Amino acid sequence: MEIINLKEVDSTHTYLKELIKKDGFTNAICVSADYQSNGIGSRGNSWEGKEGNLFFSFVISKNDLPDDLQLQSASIYFSYILKEVLQSQGSKLWLKWPNDFYIDNKKIGGTITTATKDLLYCGIGLNLEHINSDFGVLDIKIDKMYILKLYFKSLEKKSSWKEIFNYFQIEFQKSRKYKATIENKKISLENAILNSDGSIQIDDKKVFSLR
Repeated sequence: MEIINLKEVDSTHTYLKELIKKDGFTNAICVSADYQSNGIGSRGNSWEGKEGNLFFSFVISKNDLPDDLQLQSASIYFSYILKEVLQSQGSKLWLKWPNDFYIDNKKIGGTITTATKDLLYCGIGLNLEHINSDFGVLDIKIDKMYILKLYFKSLEKKSSWKEIFNYFQIEFQKSRKYKATIENKKISLENAILNSDGSIQIDDKKVFSLR
């Protein structure tokens, strides 16, 4: 994975897409930034940036994904592997369905994924510095480049979706105390059923993360 580190950018996700559009895709690339002024959050929202936080986006060929990974489960897959990397460094980070990073009961970041015909883009933002009282921060100090290298080394192992899901379904129990935004409504996850493809069943409706 080639890593391009920028001092400042509007959005690592947007920058990366424009880079691939201009130069084409030849190999997996990650763009990280010390600060992003217009980060992209879930459902088209912005993600408030602050210098010192972790912002990165990467693009890989769909051919480099595990054979059993469905694209609608990609956010969970990429998020959970980062969670494992950070836990290996001593963090108590956990993953709320489908793609929100939490420390205790406060969100500290999240993941978005978008796909083209042949490529998959993933963007991740994680608070390492205090933003405001609504959000938490990572509970350990990290070297960002070191964590990125660990993360991409883990991705290269191509752990199967089945393996990741087996761990995630245990952690999903923590999500039951929270709500998720579904069709622009906050819906409790208390009685949600987690399906093996990463979707949930709520009120007889199957819902994917779709981000």
